[in-house]
Amino acid sequence: MSSPSAVRSVLQSRVAVAQRRSSQLRWSGVLAAVVGAHLTAAQWFERHHDTFKPISPEHVPVQVALLKPERIETQAAGSPPPAKAPAAAPKRGAQPPRAHVLTATRTVPKPAAATPTHEIASAPVAASAAAGPDAGVASAPTTQAAANPGQGNAPHTAPGVKFSVPPSGELQYDTFYNGVRNQPGKIHWSTDGDAYAMIVSVPLPFVGTFSYSSHGHVDAFGLAPDQYIEKRGRRGEDITTFHRDTKQIAFTRTPDTLPLQDGAQDRFSMVMQLASLVRGDPDAYQPGVTREFYVTDNDSGEIWPIETIGDETVRTDHGFIDARHFMRLPRREGDRRRIDVWLAPSLGWLPVRLVQTEPNGTQIELVWRGKLAPPDASGDNAGDNPQDAGPSVTDPGAGPEKP
Repeated sequence: MSSPSAVRSVLQSRVAVAQRRSSQLRWSGVLAAVVGAHLTAAQWFERHHDTFKPISPEHVPVQVALLKPERIETQAAGSPPPAKAPAAAPKRGAQPPRAHVLTATRTVPKPAAATPTHEIASAPVAASAAAGPDAGVASAPTTQAAANPGQGNAPHTAPGVKFSVPPSGELQYDTFYNGVRNQPGKIHWSTDGDAYAMIVSVPLPFVGTFSYSSHGHVDAFGLAPDQYIEKRGRRGEDITTFHRDTKQIAFTRTPDTLPLQDGAQDRFSMVMQLASLVRGDPDAYQPGVTREFYVTDNDSGEIWPIETIGDETVRTDHGFIDARHFMRLPRREGDRRRIDVWLAPSLGWLPVRLVQTEPNGTQIELVWRGKLAPPDASGDNAGDNPQDAGPSVTDPGAGPEKP
């Protein structure tokens, strides 16, 4: 008959063997899961690596021109272009280079009813007679405004940089986090030519939705933000306020303030400012041309040099689309954070792809998910699926929605 000590020894050895087998099975399962995940990731990357392949630095063209913030020239939408002056005889001697002159489009509401010509001409005369002899000085500008409706004041027709604000629309995008598709994101863009509102919504796994909103107006330098609000996931809002009266930029994240520069943008109004400038004169943005923007974040501001890389093809779920690639150059030595924007001429130069690359290599990407057709005021290009709809032009007389 076996002794108790021998029985205990046998039981302990059996338990040890069972534990070793259980541990081996667990580790085998973990190893199989890891290998399977790596194989799945490798297969996915093999199919999609061409789409998300970053631009090699050695292929970036050298800078050939630097554009700084300039005043924009505004002109009423639908108004006839100014008459061309007769060509003058060439003068001897060297001539200075011609200034870069462009046009910004503003929407002018149509009059409720047409007024007969003789009534327009007689109205200033009747008003002058009723006001007395001192009203003659004021009647001249009134007559000129009646004869040229929609032309605006002299500062609005002064030469400047061409600028054409994109039409309003609800822009839908596929979103990717490190190449992995997430829930769709969107850019709400609303403008009436005098004011604008922009809301960017990007859902991210585990951390929630990142939202960025900017609203403001259009001034002599293009888009002029009044307030920028940034909310990352479950964190509180960070608000940047542009005080036009005191020429200061204030933040809720820091008590510091910055001087408000002409043409200053926030991180996302800069995208539509760039789109408006390119819409105004696409030929001015050839490879190598770099435009400087003063851009504020939620606690600071700095110059962003945005370089034109060149025309490329972007792949979307609906097919391929030609676009012009713009990239933010390093702002300082060792700057590894990068922003790339692709604007598509067939979409009215709206952004078809945006990629933000963090210093640690993390990438957040938006790719157009609408129909590959230009915005249409009639909405014919929206498609049957509202999530696949391209930008729809809203009523130009309606003001932007407040975020």
